Amino acid sequence: MSQVELLKLNVNDHVEKKQNLSYLSWAWAWAEALKADPAATFEVKTFKHDEYTEVPYMGVNGTAMVWVTVTLFGKPMTCFLPVMDHRNKPITNPDAFQVNTAIMRCMTKGLALHGLGLYIYAGEDLPEGDAEPVIVKAVTPDKKATVDVEVNTGNADANAELFAEGMITYTNHCEDAMSLNRYWKANQAQLDGLKVSHPALYEQVRNRFAELKKQFSEKQ
Repeated sequence: MSQVELLKLNVNDHVEKKQNLSYLSWAWAWAEALKADPAATFEVKTFKHDEYTEVPYMGVNGTAMVWVTVTLFGKPMTCFLPVMDHRNKPITNPDAFQVNTAIMRCMTKGLALHGLGLYIYAGEDLPEGDAEPVIVKAVTPDKKATVDVEVNTGNADANAELFAEGMITYTNHCEDAMSLNRYWKANQAQLDGLKVSHPALYEQVRNRFAELKKQFSEKQ
């Protein structure tokens, strides 16, 4: 199975819902990763706790952040995730169980950056090729009219951030301006939604594409 096939894999039957948030089963996700690449690995980053011990999280003002690097097809992707409760709020002084839960969720997030279930984090209901666009009314700048715009159904900040992160990271697989343009157009609906709901993130993605396009042009 290739990375492109991972992007198109429908994972809906393995998604759990909690407080209107979607979570992909980490055990199923890792099994699929091994099917795609038997050499797949993931590594949990540890941080110095005292002179003698290290811990699998980084302390941040009384809360914790975990870091996991997932390697598929020989390419490492590093993700980070706060240790959060069921409302996606950072936990103060988390216990071992809560840290472990965050690590496995972070590993699954790393797999999403490789393509597996990425559309879940983008707020999509179906994978690429199956999704039906959602049409909403957007107000024009002069506020005198409305226009139809295709946007994502998801509106969580974390989902938007991961989608933008995934878009930027996957540009490393584009070999020329043509493949870069195809990648942008394949995600046009999601990008239009990101532009409406999270303009700052949209600009980060757009700037990355513009930078690469310039580099490709200079090589010609």
